[in-house]
Amino acid sequence: MRDARYFAARVRTAQVVPKPPSIDAVSFGSIVTFSRADGRIQTYRIVGEDEADPKAGTISYVSPVARALMGKAPGDVVEISGQAIEIIEISE
Repeated sequence: MRDARYFAARVRTAQVVPKPPSIDAVSFGSIVTFSRADGRIQTYRIVGEDEADPKAGTISYVSPVARALMGKAPGDVVEISGQAIEIIEISE
């Protein structure tokens, strides 16, 4: 029953978000490719909390990584938990 109430509340407050207005800066819905200091290259779409599944390539907009990337552009470097991350590409 609790799950049904949670789901009903989420549906009631859900909002359709249009595609990002540009690929100049990271925003909700963007697909971001970045490199980590250890050489790994990762790509994630920034989505809502209920859609997030890092193994499937999606992270929540409230995650530490997404929050650090929001508003940044390709070439920008952000630090997350002491590790540098450089944005390589942003797409829709």
